[in-house]
Amino acid sequence: MSADLASFQSLVWREGQRWYRDLPWRNISDPWHVLVSEVMLQQTQVARVLNHWPRWIAAFPTPEALAAASTADTLAFWQGLGYHRRALALKRAAEMIERDYAGIVPQTYESLLTLPGVGPATAAGVCVFARNEAQIYLETNVRAVFLHHFFAGCDQVPDRELIPLIETSCDRQNPRSWYYALLDYGNYLKQILPNPSRASAHHTRQSRFEGSVRQKRAWLLRDLLAMGDSTIGALLDRLNAAEQTAGRRSVDEEELRAILKALDAEGFISGEQGFWRIAGSSKEGRT
Repeated sequence: MSADLASFQSLVWREGQRWYRDLPWRNISDPWHVLVSEVMLQQTQVARVLNHWPRWIAAFPTPEALAAASTADTLAFWQGLGYHRRALALKRAAEMIERDYAGIVPQTYESLLTLPGVGPATAAGVCVFARNEAQIYLETNVRAVFLHHFFAGCDQVPDRELIPLIETSCDRQNPRSWYYALLDYGNYLKQILPNPSRASAHHTRQSRFEGSVRQKRAWLLRDLLAMGDSTIGALLDRLNAAEQTAGRRSVDEEELRAILKALDAEGFISGEQGFWRIAGSSKEGRT
């Protein structure tokens, strides 16, 4: 290893220890619990996951428990985390684990990638944090550290230039603690510097949530969870009352039908005999 890389390692260990966060999903060996945390942390702040991960694990401590749960219960426990596709993907992953892996979370990086909603970072995270196995784990805080230290002043840096550095610098004796150090140091850097991830070729700025289709989708899911089966007219009235209260324009029926159709196609809801409801929920509370 070069002197520069050795110096970088020493810095990361030192700063990682200084800014270490004692999070409940750390230093555990249950791959299901780690998988849940990795999925929850996708596009979501740690503070929000802190409130949801313990409740989720209590409700669905195993893949079997989530596989047996209804879509309504799955979404109810996910409320507040956003990006509801992740909840359905996690449920489908649990069903696949039960069906194809005898209820045991796949043990290799390659087999983890077969699960719905699991990409390279999530698969690597399970290997690293549940099994202390050296992998290339590249997520936003890790990316921020390498961009800050090795690509200062650069722009549009592709991940393929970071990966060799991540692989070479990884402590293969204790990759779990090494990546905790990178994550916590990266989290600190993002608090004191303009977001270093902006230098990445893969950086995208999140679109505004309020008033967006995403916001209306989330509202509709919350409403159907609370109200049960509803006609499109009742949904339209309640949605527009909420939009008007927030100072936004009303939604017309065509827009609402398009959103409901998309939610139906993705498996969130279903429509029958003029009523819409959360997929798999009982027919009750009709409005």
